Amino acid sequence: MATVSEVAPDLFRISIYVPDFDLQFNQFLVRDAEPLLFHTGPRAMFPTVRDAVATVLDPATIRWIGFSHFESDECGSLPEWQHLAPQSTAVCSVVGKLVSVDDCMALRPARGMTDGEVLTTGKYRFRFLHTPHVPHCWEAGLLFEETQKTLLCSDLFHQNGDVEAMTESSVLGRCRQVLVEYQQGPLANYMPYSTLTEPTLQRLAALQPKTLATMHGAAYVGDGARALRDLAVMFKEVLAPGAVLP
Repeated sequence: MATVSEVAPDLFRISIYVPDFDLQFNQFLVRDAEPLLFHTGPRAMFPTVRDAVATVLDPATIRWIGFSHFESDECGSLPEWQHLAPQSTAVCSVVGKLVSVDDCMALRPARGMTDGEVLTTGKYRFRFLHTPHVPHCWEAGLLFEETQKTLLCSDLFHQNGDVEAMTESSVLGRCRQVLVEYQQGPLANYMPYSTLTEPTLQRLAALQPKTLATMHGAAYVGDGARALRDLAVMFKEVLAPGAVLP
C-alpha cells in the first residue's frame, strides 16, 4: 500500500514502506502540463505506484520519467511505465544514457541532460545537476525545481523506518545512524566518499533549497542549505578514509 502526500505545491510523495527492510521507497510525482515522475521504484512495486499515481492524475499522461542513477529503485520499472505512458521519455545524465539506460532499460531513447540544462514541465523548471558519485554511481545526477526551490535528492538524507511524510526537524541524526550501521556490515560504502563529495554538497547547498525530497525517509522542509552543509560534515566524519566509528 502506498501513501500519497503533497510535500510542495504539485509535488506528491508516493511512499511504500517495506517492513522486511524497515525502509520507505519514495517516488515523486509532479502535476503539471507535462507530468514528471522522479524514481519509478522496483518492478515489483509498479502496480502499487501506478495506482497511487492514478489518485493524482492519469498515469498514461506521464511525459517525463527522471531518476538519479542506474539502480532498481531509481528506474527498475521504467519499461513498464513507458508501455503505460506512450509519450513518456526517460530523463537522466548523458553518461547514464550512453552507458546504460538506452541499451538496458529504456524503450525509447532517453533525454540525456548536461549539467545546468533545464527541463520545463509547464509552470515548473527543473535544473539538472550532474553529481558523479553523489549519492553514488558515475552517472548520478539530481533535479532542482527552481520556482519552489525543491531538490529531488535521491539517496541523500537516507532514513530508515516508517517515518512521517515531511518534517521541519533535522533528519541528520537518522541519516547518520543509518550510515554508521551500514558501514559496519555488508552494505558498507553505500555512499562513497571521494574528492567530489564535499564540493558537490557545497554546490547543492548554494542553491538554498527549501524542500529536500529524499528517496528513503521524510522530506525535509526548511533551511536546505544548512542541512546540506551539515550533511557534508557528517559524511566526512562517517565515510571519509580513516573515519573512526563508535
